[in-house]
Amino acid sequence: MGGDKGPHVTISAALLAIKQIPNLHLILCGDENIVNSILLQHQQQNNQQLSLCASTQIVEMCDKPAHAIRFKKDSSMRKALDLVASNKAQACVSAGNTGALFATAHFVLKNIQGVERPALISSLPTHNEKKHVFMLDLGANVFCDSHVLYQFGLMGSVMAETVEGIKNPRVALLNMGEEEIKGSDNIKQAAMQLSANEDINYVGFVEGNDIFTNKADVIVCDGFVGNVALKTCEGVARLVYQKFTNHFFNNLTGKILGKLLTPTIKKLFKTLNPDQYNGASLIGLRGIVVKSHGNANENAFYSAILEAVKEVERQVPEKIKVKLEQDLHVCDH
Repeated sequence: MGGDKGPHVTISAALLAIKQIPNLHLILCGDENIVNSILLQHQQQNNQQLSLCASTQIVEMCDKPAHAIRFKKDSSMRKALDLVASNKAQACVSAGNTGALFATAHFVLKNIQGVERPALISSLPTHNEKKHVFMLDLGANVFCDSHVLYQFGLMGSVMAETVEGIKNPRVALLNMGEEEIKGSDNIKQAAMQLSANEDINYVGFVEGNDIFTNKADVIVCDGFVGNVALKTCEGVARLVYQKFTNHFFNNLTGKILGKLLTPTIKKLFKTLNPDQYNGASLIGLRGIVVKSHGNANENAFYSAILEAVKEVERQVPEKIKVKLEQDLHVCDH
């Protein structure tokens, strides 16, 4: 029920997902009348790949996290997370209030033992069309000390290896320069911790202009920096596309060139389009939670569902748990 466009987008995306993935079953958590009405419009009210978990409340985008936890226990968001906690579902996908989702997921599912803070992680495009870079944290934790950043590096490494099949993924810290003397004390201490762990392929600092250069497979930062960087990247991608289209269609010559180049421009923008990278995962929890953009369209939310499916199939939380236990065991000795 969350997000800027509500169930019309999420249900359309759900129908697209079950059409593409025959063994997928989706539980739609929300207002019974609204959900059934939309399913009826699509003539899918009896689809065996769908079931309904009715809720009477909605977490609004303006709701504070504490309010959502205390007073929205029958919300669609809470119902979805409760289903994951009780093993009746293997993952939760939501386009709702980010703060409320993070806080409620933390409250309901709890952290994997040893994890200080869960993080939002997502993949982004690079210069190499066949490779992506994972970046975390993207907004769940505004401030992170050195050990939290270290754990993000560890979890990000597991994510890259598990989800993308990258062997020995390169882990970097996002900083204001590549030199070892630059950055805050937290960044420098995190670098020392990552360097000391032989199981992590730490490659040093990267700057903001290197996010897409394929210098690293995992880029670590705090949530404030990560969220600003992500939103800036999305804005630039849309700006470039708009500038291209405006430039080519403002005169006769431009219109002729535009007609010829439009397919190429669309193909180029498709590789940069944030929608296909939609679906930031809250890793570090005892369950899979994928956060979609609040303004996601059908294709973007569909991408978030695919991300959840991938993480379920590859047992991401369990593999992070094993990696952390190994790391803690090494530290104890």
